[in-house]
Amino acid sequence: MTENTFTMTEHTTTGGGTAAADHDPVPEPVAGAVLRPHAEESFAAELAALAAADDRPRPARWRLSPWAVATYLLGGTLADGTVITPKYVGPRRIVEVAVTTLATDRALLLLGVPGTAKTWVSEHLAAAVSGDSTLLVQGTAGTPEEAIRYGWNYAQLLANGPSRKALVPSPVMRAMAQGMTARVEELTRIPADVQDTLITILSEKTLPIPELGQEVQAVPGFNLIATANDRDRGVNELSSALRRRFNTVVLPLPATADAEVDIVTRRVEQIGRSLDLPAAADGTDEIRRVVTVFRELRDGLTTDGRTKLKSPSGTLSTAEAISVVTNGLALASHFGDGVLRSGDVAAGILGAVVRDPAADRVVWQEYLETVVRERDGWKDFYRACREVGA
Repeated sequence: MTENTFTMTEHTTTGGGTAAADHDPVPEPVAGAVLRPHAEESFAAELAALAAADDRPRPARWRLSPWAVATYLLGGTLADGTVITPKYVGPRRIVEVAVTTLATDRALLLLGVPGTAKTWVSEHLAAAVSGDSTLLVQGTAGTPEEAIRYGWNYAQLLANGPSRKALVPSPVMRAMAQGMTARVEELTRIPADVQDTLITILSEKTLPIPELGQEVQAVPGFNLIATANDRDRGVNELSSALRRRFNTVVLPLPATADAEVDIVTRRVEQIGRSLDLPAAADGTDEIRRVVTVFRELRDGLTTDGRTKLKSPSGTLSTAEAISVVTNGLALASHFGDGVLRSGDVAAGILGAVVRDPAADRVVWQEYLETVVRERDGWKDFYRACREVGA
């Protein structure tokens, strides 16, 4: 017998034989005090405006049409004047292919080096398609099979035996039953035997429950987005059988320095608002300097193409540049005059570049002395980097 629905039960446990009354109750979250709202919450107004203006065909259980999903990711202005902010700055075709994949029965694999916004794109795709980006499996070396399939409420299991009430559905099982989008982050971090539990789900669109002699079949609208890191090849390489179940979309690093500066600026502003950082004066010059340093060391070549450089062991990704600038903004706001300066970002850059104290420090010192020291307008940055590296 096939069943496509299940009941979720809430349960609590106490440990050590101590009565629950002896413990403080689980605290309720403070109203409105969410540090990082989910994408569907942060951009609820934009999603609502797109839904109201969207008159194009929508796949089963999609909140928006593929055109509207792409517009949500890439940004634009609607007929009523509503401005949709870009969530991803990159080639339009990449987003269109990703969205189209989700409209088929093929799962989507977002592949790229660290810091290319794979998780960010995954979250916003799920928010736009299903209105819920929280059906998430975070891949690690310790991710168990139950995280992808299902687990058991052992109190219920021992009391009443195997039943749907005792079953604890995984995010993937819930997405299958409800026709929604599930997410698996860092797929190549997951052990190979656990990865392969996805094969039946993606090929047969069913998840067997042998303990009950039942199964959960996916309903229209179900699909899965996975992310994987280019640098993790060979860690837990995807089997050819599993890779065939995915349509792979490679997210590149920003093509130009201007694009990367734009990305960093937008994300730093968003993060600053969420952290209630005091408003700081325009820091575009320092952001561009951070991006320039990262791009030159990453590419092994100065911007003018005249000097070849050694690259450090780290990735120096856009995400790391965002972190460096955000930390610098906090320093400038709380311990400075509110103006983002070289001294505010120097320590962050040093920490991002020098991951291997032996090899990377040599690379950094050589870059400082041969490039930064001789560059017009960079004397303050050179002195700040020398001070934090002393």
